[in-house]
Amino acid sequence: MYLPQFVVGMFVTSAIVAVWTYAVTGSVWIALGWAIIDLVVLQVGYFVFVIRLVYKGATADAEPDSASLSHVSPPQRDGKLL
Repeated sequence: MYLPQFVVGMFVTSAIVAVWTYAVTGSVWIALGWAIIDLVVLQVGYFVFVIRLVYKGATADAEPDSASLSHVSPPQRDGKLL
């Protein structure tokens, strides 16, 4: 997920929550409060998602699969093995 795409989606979602809350309650302040809560929840979710991606990538690099190692050719330079 790209950051610009996330930011646009976050603000659109927040605007929808604010308009919906205003339509239900008739209060601008309650709508603003719910929009801020929505922004915080989305930001925390994005942070957790990024941390999970980084952690999965780090553990995948640290523990190579033994089956994948059998297909790796030895390093070569100019046709000679190093």
